[in-house]
Order: sequence, then C-alpha cells, then structure tokens
Amino acid sequence: MIVKKILIYFPIALFLFLAQSFFWVPTYDKQAVGNPARLVKYVQGSSGDAHILNPVLSADSSSSSINELVFDGLIDLDHKLKYRPRLAKSWTQFEEATLTLNTSAFLPGGKIAVTDVDWPNTLLAALQHNTEWTKNLRFIEVIPGKSVRKVLAVPQIDAKAEPQKIAYTLHQPPRLKFTLNNIDQDFFEPIKQWLGEDYFDKFPYDQFVRADEPSQQEKLQSDYKKILPLTEHNPVIVFDLRVDVTFHDGHPFDSGDVLFTYESIMDPKGTSPRKSDYEPVKNAQVLGPHKIRFTYKRLFSSAIGSWAMGILPEHLLTREKLVEEAKARGRDPEVFTLRDSDFGREPIGTGPFKFDEWKSDEQIRLVRNDKYWDGAPEYEEYVMRIIPDSLTQEMEFYAGAVDNYSVQPHQVARFSTDEKYQSFSSLGYFYSYIGYNLRNPLFADRDVRVALGMAIDIDPIIEYILYGEGERVTGPYPKISDWYDPEVKPLPYDPKGALAMLNAKGWRKNADGWLEKDGKIFEFNLITNSGNPVRKNILTIVQESWRKIGIKCNTQLFEWAVFLKDFVNALKYDALVLGWSTGIDPDLYQIWHSSQAGPRQLNFVGYKNAEADRLITRIRREYDREKQIVMARELHRIIARDQPYTFLYVAKSTQLLDKKIVIVETEEGGEKKYEKIYPTKDGRIRYYFNKWKKLATIPQFSSAG
Repeated sequence: MIVKKILIYFPIALFLFLAQSFFWVPTYDKQAVGNPARLVKYVQGSSGDAHILNPVLSADSSSSSINELVFDGLIDLDHKLKYRPRLAKSWTQFEEATLTLNTSAFLPGGKIAVTDVDWPNTLLAALQHNTEWTKNLRFIEVIPGKSVRKVLAVPQIDAKAEPQKIAYTLHQPPRLKFTLNNIDQDFFEPIKQWLGEDYFDKFPYDQFVRADEPSQQEKLQSDYKKILPLTEHNPVIVFDLRVDVTFHDGHPFDSGDVLFTYESIMDPKGTSPRKSDYEPVKNAQVLGPHKIRFTYKRLFSSAIGSWAMGILPEHLLTREKLVEEAKARGRDPEVFTLRDSDFGREPIGTGPFKFDEWKSDEQIRLVRNDKYWDGAPEYEEYVMRIIPDSLTQEMEFYAGAVDNYSVQPHQVARFSTDEKYQSFSSLGYFYSYIGYNLRNPLFADRDVRVALGMAIDIDPIIEYILYGEGERVTGPYPKISDWYDPEVKPLPYDPKGALAMLNAKGWRKNADGWLEKDGKIFEFNLITNSGNPVRKNILTIVQESWRKIGIKCNTQLFEWAVFLKDFVNALKYDALVLGWSTGIDPDLYQIWHSSQAGPRQLNFVGYKNAEADRLITRIRREYDREKQIVMARELHRIIARDQPYTFLYVAKSTQLLDKKIVIVETEEGGEKKYEKIYPTKDGRIRYYFNKWKKLATIPQFSSAG
C-alpha cells in the first residue's frame, strides 16, 4: 500500500514543485536587478557531466564543450567553414614525392646507361613538354642508396599463432626526390607513361630485398611493394606558431608542446580516440621554438583539419611528471598514464577561459583568461550546470537560471515568435537512416533494398514525429555541405511499385498475406537503441509500412551498450535504425570503404562496391576542393543508387537565447558597438562566444541589424 501511494503521489509532488519553480524562481530580469554579477556569468545547461577534461582523451560532447574553451588548437573553422589560424599564425602545405631508380631498366628509346645523377636531367628532358607538370615541380634531388637490416613479421595460417619473424637486408636503390609546390595525387602519372608499365611490373625486387635465410626469400615476395615502394607521396605541413601565447599557469607555449601533444596521441600505451587522425604522420620535426614540420607517409587530405586538436602543456605532463604524480598518489608508475593523471580533472590550456572547479554531477566552473592572446572574453565566468532532466532544464531556462536551451521540435513554432528570445534553427551534420546487413541474403539484392525504401512514407515521420522540423536526405553527406548532391531525388513513396519489384524477384503473397519465396517468409528483425523516442516511433511506422506489402518485420529495443556490443559491433543483426554525424570533411573511408566492414568497424552494413572504394580512396588523397566536390557527388549518386541504407531525414536543431545577449565589437576609437548574434554557415551560434555579452535590457537594433 505504501509503495502504491508513493507511485501515485510522488509524480504529483514533483510536478507541483517544478510548477512553483516556474512561478516563484525570479526571472532573468529580476535576477539581474541589484545583481550585476549575473550579467557577466554565462550558464550552460548540460544533460550529462563531462568525462575527462583532456582534449587528447575526451570523446563525449560535454567534455568537448569545456575543452574547446580551455584549450586552443593550431587552427579551427571560421564562420564560412574555412580554416583559420589560431595557435599557428600561418602554415604551408607542399609535397615531397620519391621515385625509386632502376638504372638497369629499359627506358623509352632503348636501354640507356644513365647514372643516378643523370636521371633528373633525363626525366626533365622527357617531360619538358608537360608544362603543368613542370610548373608544379619546385626542384629534384637524388637520394643516394643505402643498405639497412630489417625484420618482417609474417602472419601464420593460425591467426592465434605468433607471426613468423624474417630478417632481411634492404639494399635501397637511389631515389629521386621531387619537391612540389602543390600536393598532387596524379604527379607520377606522366612519369609512369614515359617509363612504361614494364618499369614497375618487372622491377627486380629480388636484387634489393634479400632474406638472411635464402629459404625464406619466397615468403618476402608478397610484401615486396610494402618493403620497397617504387613511388611515394609525402605531403608536408609546416606550422609557424604564435610567439605571444602562454598557458594559464604563465608558462610560454612553443613547438615542443605541439610535438608532445602529437606524441601523446600516438603513445602505444595511450588510449586516445584521435589516433587514426595522426597515424598517417611519418615524422614530426621541430624546426625552432615556434616552427614545426609534419611529414605524412601517404596522401591524406584531412590532415590539416586534425590540427584543431587542443594543445597540451608539455611541462606539466612529461613522463617524469607522471611518474612523480603516480608516486605521490601511491600508484604504480609503470602503468600510470595520461588518462590516470589529475590533469583530466584540473586542466591547464591556452584558451579564453581558465579552469576553476568541478563538482561532479553538479557543475564545472571556468573563469575568464584576462591574458588571452586573442583578447579576453566579455564574460567573466562560464558555468556548465549538470541538469539531466529535460523538463527541469526547460524550467531553469524560462526562469533565467540557464542561458541557452535546445528547443524540442514541438516547441519550435511557439518560441520562435516569442519576443523575449532569439531563435536559431539549422540542419547540422546529422542524418538518420535504416541500415541493412548486406551479409543477409534477404538484402543482397539492390532492387529488394529499393523496394523496402519505396514502401515507407517518410514525409509523415518528418511532419508528425519531428513536427516538421526536418528534411529528406538522399545520401551519405550532410545536406548543408558542398559534398551533398542536391540533384539526387529521394525514393518515391510507392508501395504498389515496391510490391511489383518484389514480385519480379519471386516474392509472392501466401494465404496469410505474407510475402513468400522458396518456402520462406520475408521476415526479419529491425532494431534500435532504447531511450530514443523518435527512433522507437520510426520502428512502429516502418513495421506497419512493410506489413502492408506483406513483409513481416519484428522490432526490438536494446540498451545502448548492449545494442552496440552484441549486435552492431558483432554484425549480428538484420536491419537497424541509427544516425551519423559526419562533420564537414568529405572523407567517408571508415563508414563506406569495403575494407572497414569487419567486426567493431564502422561499415557494419558490409557495403562493398569497387567504384565506391576507388572514389573514397581518391577523395581522401585529393587536396583540390573542386575536384573533391565532383568525386564526392559521384560517390553520393552511387550510394543512393545502391541503397545500402534507406536514407530518412536530417532533423533541424533549434537553439534559444535571451535577446539581451549580444555580440560586442570594439571600434578603432575604443567605442563599444553591439550586434545581433548570428550563426555560422553550419548553424553554430557560439563561434563569436568570446565577444558575447549580456545586457540589462533588450537592445534596439536598426533594421539593418
């Protein structure tokens, strides 16, 4: 009886409490009266606490929102989505490419005896007519040959057995090193055309790669091209760093901190989720206190974007410092890593705000960095309050205790016209989809997947579940990006046409109304994660849509950790409802390349298309944006044609701010000018956050803004 009363009266009491909070907690206007400190403190509500305040190790949004204020990267994105300098005041990109020489090869015109020093002139003479190629070439030099001893680990037939180690000597032939003005993945094509295919197909690897044990020579053959690459692209980025930057503890920032951050990410004992972005780096070289060079071992057009990573203070986190901290805390120094350090709870960076305190599951408080190299922020404090309950967060915002609120779809129409708030709506980078496990014979046929998509009326999902706050999408890129092909049309809603396509594939309705072929009913499970009401509703709608044409779809919800571990990562599912947030980069290698279709990889639907693979590889190697756009849109069309996903929609995100919050611009004479807050091209409203200020009253702007 007592339990029953609790279950009845507790929700009522909670509602009354929240209701009185709405009426009795002072509004922002009243809070500000006689309390000017509220004007200089920004309060952000968060549904979850941060995990670790170290940009190298964090992977959750709450941690990232704090880290981006405490730490600076070398670069970031401006309001037009172009890279702009931050801790790096400038940078240059170029390429060093190498060609391995075979002076015994038959060259065009017959066998000619040229020494390695004669090669540059011979090559230039042969390609002097190619003005585009010669224009990009800065200079050529010869790298002398040398011999080095190495060991190759060869996997055994038994995957569990230790790899066999084969010792060998590489007699590296001389190489031509080309320094290029611009990175060009097709640079070697004219050279290959001149030398002929035989030069590469019949290269005498056996002369240069010799196993210590002759009996093991054959085992090296499959790795010849890896041991001795005949051509190599080595993009280079050189950063010139700012000289006027200090960490929050007063220690000067320099190139050693950048090198340390990179090495921390790549530490074999570390657990950085950023490692894949830096694995392509071949070597890092400090060229001076404020100059550093990164050479890449292959073409990787996403390289520059990775340097938005927050930079760590080397002087606080060296191995010696970690050993010292481990001993002081009674921990084993041998296993003590950066993730174990208290730095993750008390970070020190170069950013516009300094860390002050962290009360777990309550709040994180930052204070203004008055010595910030790019000018101190207008706000004196930044507080992230942990408010897990969405209703409580909403009430706190209306009361003025929280300065920002993510509006629910059903609230958008009401609050977009409220004179007290400024509203910002954007599409963003996220899209939702139904993914099919292409390893399942049911989904192996492209026409079947198309039919499944045609049977679903997606417009009502957008209208009734998202309250109109969404748009159809047709492919793997964000709709707001240049990579997305707007000419690709969504699948039509045509259940009769869908049924006809399935009939053509041999599926016929049985006496019970289910589609049947070869004695088997068209039946499968559609799953998603629990705790997401939109995805739960999609399951219901899609299930009913497919039932109408005779497909038996069973739906299930699983807790997120179980959903990932037992189904997605294990590749043990039929179909699922999920979403991607892909960012601005056109590189989709991890999600769509056929090599990434194994367990715990992101191409978990098992999509394989040779043409798509070719485009994906070329996109991540291409540095010319216009060429990337052409190839990305072609990739979009291929994936839209193959329909490994039924692409659903991109939901709009709407943010509310008090109208008293403005951007402050300081004119040449020192006069303060107020401007309306406006979003960036991709919908970010906090790009100018350091210039935000809260006024005591709503400002009046001219019609021009």
